[in-house]
Amino acid sequence: MKVVNLKQAILQAWKERWSDYQWAINMKRFFPRGATWDILNLAEALLEQAMIGPSPNPLILSYLKYAISSQMVSYSTVLMAISKFDDFSRDLCVQSLLEIMDMFCDRLSCHGKAEECISLCRALLSALNWLLRCAAFYAEKVKETLEQVAAEAQLKMCLERLEKMLGSTKNRALIHIAKLEEASSWSTVEQSLVKLGENLNNLSNSPLRSQADDCVSLIKSIPTMLSVHSEQLNKTGFPTVHAVVLLEGTMNLTGETQPLVEQLMMVKRMQRIPSPLFVLEIWKACFVGLIESPEGTEELKWTAFTFLKIPQVLVKLKKYPQGEKQDFTEDVNCAFKFLLKLTPLLDKADQRCNCDCTSLLLQECGKQGLLSEANMNKLIDKRTVDRNQAPCLKSAENANIQPNPRLILRAEPTVTNILKTMDADHSKSPEGLLGVLGHMLSGKSLDLLLAAAAATGKLKSFARKFIKLNEFTKHITSEDSSKPASVRALLFDISFLMLCHVAQTYGSEVILSESSPPGEVPFFETWMLTCMPEEGKILNPDHPCFRPDSTKVESLVALLNNSSEMKLVQMKWHEACLSISAAILEILNAWENGVLTFDSIQKITDNIKGKVCSMAVCAVAWLVAHVRMLGLDEREKSLQMIRQLATPLCSENTLQFYNERVVIMSSILEHMCADVLQQTATQIKFPSTGMDTIPYWNLLPPKKPIKEVLTSVFTKVLEKGWVDSHSIHVFDTLLHMGGVYWFCNNLVKELLKETRKEHTLRAVELLYAIFCLDMQQLTLTLLGHILPNLLTDSSKWHMLMDPPGKALAKLSVWCALSSYSSHNKGQASARQKKRHREDIEDYISLFPLDDTQPSKLMRLLSSNEEDANILSSPTNLFLLISSILGAKTAGTHTQFVQWFMEECVDCLEQGSRSSILQFMPFTMVSELVKVSTMSSPKIVLAITDLSLPLGRRVAAKAIAAL
Repeated sequence: MKVVNLKQAILQAWKERWSDYQWAINMKRFFPRGATWDILNLAEALLEQAMIGPSPNPLILSYLKYAISSQMVSYSTVLMAISKFDDFSRDLCVQSLLEIMDMFCDRLSCHGKAEECISLCRALLSALNWLLRCAAFYAEKVKETLEQVAAEAQLKMCLERLEKMLGSTKNRALIHIAKLEEASSWSTVEQSLVKLGENLNNLSNSPLRSQADDCVSLIKSIPTMLSVHSEQLNKTGFPTVHAVVLLEGTMNLTGETQPLVEQLMMVKRMQRIPSPLFVLEIWKACFVGLIESPEGTEELKWTAFTFLKIPQVLVKLKKYPQGEKQDFTEDVNCAFKFLLKLTPLLDKADQRCNCDCTSLLLQECGKQGLLSEANMNKLIDKRTVDRNQAPCLKSAENANIQPNPRLILRAEPTVTNILKTMDADHSKSPEGLLGVLGHMLSGKSLDLLLAAAAATGKLKSFARKFIKLNEFTKHITSEDSSKPASVRALLFDISFLMLCHVAQTYGSEVILSESSPPGEVPFFETWMLTCMPEEGKILNPDHPCFRPDSTKVESLVALLNNSSEMKLVQMKWHEACLSISAAILEILNAWENGVLTFDSIQKITDNIKGKVCSMAVCAVAWLVAHVRMLGLDEREKSLQMIRQLATPLCSENTLQFYNERVVIMSSILEHMCADVLQQTATQIKFPSTGMDTIPYWNLLPPKKPIKEVLTSVFTKVLEKGWVDSHSIHVFDTLLHMGGVYWFCNNLVKELLKETRKEHTLRAVELLYAIFCLDMQQLTLTLLGHILPNLLTDSSKWHMLMDPPGKALAKLSVWCALSSYSSHNKGQASARQKKRHREDIEDYISLFPLDDTQPSKLMRLLSSNEEDANILSSPTNLFLLISSILGAKTAGTHTQFVQWFMEECVDCLEQGSRSSILQFMPFTMVSELVKVSTMSSPKIVLAITDLSLPLGRRVAAKAIAAL
């Protein structure tokens, strides 16, 4: 007989009582044209026929079971068919449907196309919703006394199936994909959950109740199944946090707080540090910084960093989402409780700062709302008791020294007041300003104010005000009386000296304005960029900037040589400062050729430094550039002239605040000449100014190769377990000197030498912190050059063994994540911007790759395109990883890839896809799943971009095939 449709065929089979395999043979005879049973909806047709009566038709059900077992129908169509049945009052029908689900729900799989896998995800979500509706129906039925026992039995069966379905991570992962694929279906699941929750209140049977609650919490956990991480509870010290804080405090006080906050949060997430210990580590680093910072400016910078900047950082950290039960103020309180147990550290800091640092900090945190008043007072009382037991803190000799922390805290409001004062209009009476400036110059006021301004982000506006003031002196009209002329000279001089001092202490980028109108670059900016010697900046003494208008130069030379006294009224100071370099050249030539005697030179130098110190600074700036160009035997007169200019004048006839100005001038000159004096092995005795000599200067031991210095410092740091500020500066100098590739390559070699697991982990934590000196460039080198070299050269594979190989994978992922996130937000700290660094691609010319190597990938990795910027490194690395996974040989390099991917998954940010994984090609997922330890549904979910339809397809296909 010719069968017209499926329904007829099923009815005929039933009438004739065919056995299941007979039915299957006949069906294939009836429908020979290769139409798949899923397209014909066989599963749905069978169920429809089987469920007509109050109880299911066993024969037709047996056909369906046979079709499932022989894979005539796919699991997804069966699940979809089941979820369309909604007459839950027919208990027997529901039971038989649950039994059918038992056949395959705990081992769902699909080896077809991606579309079929996505259908399986959708079907599973529908089946989940069906089970929830089913459970809700029976939970409500329990209320009816007559039905109670039967309803409880049915509910138990439903919950068992729910548990079975959700117990498998694979199923939850597939549901997770379906949720993203069809948000509307997920919201129906949520509604069913609410309904089930309401109906569960009728249950007196507690085992059933707890079973239902377990199922509900499992379902609720599906959307966040990727973001559950446990914190590290077995450690108390976190050297990375320590080093990041130390690095920021010693090198980047002027930096904005936001990038620091993000970097700290990144470390906290990557290393899973519990909040109280995280805050504790920040405070520990601050106290260590206070104790070990060199005296003078550095000490003030640290004090400002600890008491003004770090509380602001914590205020920003407080705004980040904490865990559900966490309260950041409680974490801060807990951190302080731990900190108070470190009495020796606190006592030492108190001794150094000559005050109770902890109580001052606690008060600051209280003001910022980081501690409740009650907790703050408890902690202060506890510290006071501890202090009373330390006799050395109460010595009388320190009683009259004002402690720095108090001074810094007082300086902060003063900064605001000074900025307001300088904003006022002073064109009528510029004398008023002089009083303010004079007050700033006395003692260590200037450094205190600058440190407070730097820590609170006001240094830039401070510098802008001084530049305005310096420009303003051009426009003060000089009347006949000498008063305004001397005021004008002093305002010019003080503002010039302060700006030089700021540039040397905090870096010249603080002074440069973002946008000056074209043609209106202020005098000081022009001078600083072209004429001011800085570390690592080489000036050309014959540059046009040192060769102004010759008539002005001649008149200046005449003025310096002839007059016993400079006429203040006639002077245009900014012009004199630009002309002085050429004038000095003329005077030097005259002295060299015997036209001028030593006495006349002395008179000229006295004239230069007599009234304004800034002319002496400009003269020495040029002399420093000039001396560098001279031979050994030609330097003497220039150096003698520097000596003359650096010696203060001992005459009565100087302008106001001369001694204070000389102190700043000496400090500026000492910084300017440091490089050149070291190179020429000359000593010039600068007057002892009370200011510190240059901190962190001349760090490298002479006659020792820099590679040895690098390895010895790193070994020392590794033994100690934390990086101190001196080592940070040594690393920074070595990075400048050796370049990025050399620095990164040698440190990675050091890491690969370690063989003990705990040592390698500590080394990674420290190396990550050291790489923060220039994270982006070092990461580019690591991902773009060093890893590809290790992975493609089989003679180096043995170096990638566990534990050092695993540690290198961890370091690579941490660096990539940090670099990518900062690249994303376009933030590089001022410290990194000011470096003149070779572009990473220059390394190709420096270190040509071995062309005999067969791997085309290596050449692909080193493509010399100009836009091979930070984004191409991870992309290329993933291409290489992909090729390693597809290769026929396995070894430690394959193992390395696996560790790399595991670490990527481990460092996932809460609930979002790890930023570095977006560089991974989709084709790599199927390769990865073949590696045994990577074949877990969670890992697949983590390494694919589920926000894209293609990503969801790839993930569904990979998980369904597991």
